[in-house]
Amino acid sequence: MVLLDGVLTLLQGKRLFIKDITYYLLPPDGAPSSIAPTLARKERGVGTQRPHINGASSEANGVRRPYPYKTESEPGNPTVIPEDVLKKFHFTFLIRHPKHSIPSFYRCTIPPLDEMTGFYNYMPSEAGYGELRRFFDHLRSTGQVGPSVASHENHDAHPTSIGTSSRRSDDVEICVVDADDLLDNPAGIIQAYCKSVGIHYDKSMLSWNTEKDEKQAREAFEKWKGFHEDAIGSCDLKPRAHVGYTFNMHSRRTADRCFDQKKKSKTRKEENAEWTEKFGEEGAKVVRKTVDANLEDYEYLKQFALNV
Repeated sequence: MVLLDGVLTLLQGKRLFIKDITYYLLPPDGAPSSIAPTLARKERGVGTQRPHINGASSEANGVRRPYPYKTESEPGNPTVIPEDVLKKFHFTFLIRHPKHSIPSFYRCTIPPLDEMTGFYNYMPSEAGYGELRRFFDHLRSTGQVGPSVASHENHDAHPTSIGTSSRRSDDVEICVVDADDLLDNPAGIIQAYCKSVGIHYDKSMLSWNTEKDEKQAREAFEKWKGFHEDAIGSCDLKPRAHVGYTFNMHSRRTADRCFDQKKKSKTRKEENAEWTEKFGEEGAKVVRKTVDANLEDYEYLKQFALNV
């Protein structure tokens, strides 16, 4: 999944961390955006009275449609959320290579996991990389993030700078976390993330092994059964071990757990073979097509990722 993280400063002086999926903030299938009715502007301000709907309602022939909304749009804003609401957030981004995220999501929509997740159909459009890139570039062009990039030495000379070009005193760094980097170096990435968003880093952030922590995790993920079982069953975040193989003098293969090197990437042929074995020939074709369709957007976002 491609996720977006926002940190909202509350009136009490506390910061609330929200993890959500950018795909659902934008209209489906690249349609023009208009503001969600519950967030539409009102004479007394956001949320004070029923939103004004232009023209007919979103019901056609007695059937209520979730989109398009008959509300005003905001020029340049690709989301259904008003700019004045977006500006209340400090946005950061979590990405993952589609060759990992796509098959991971696909397996949750087929037997046996589909019975647990309740997802019985895979929709390639839900990959969300295109939506994330559009939203990311919108935030950059409006100055809500950037131009400086967290953990990059030359903040102001990014090859894909858009909109703004000089660093401001109120600059909110572009902060992009790649999931593979996080799994390979959790302490380093989380420490860099905390530095970027202004949170004090503590190594205790890497563990949640108390009964209270486990209870909170189970309750938080209850509505998403099947998607977070590994996380629920864990108690800490440590560098993942990549398994390599050596052959001894008796030609017996033994596994070596290597913590100091990255896993060797599979070839395209090896990936296709693995997906065919797991998902069948047709399923593998869907996965491959979806991975390829989202690779360019992932690589674009990857160039902004934290370097540690």
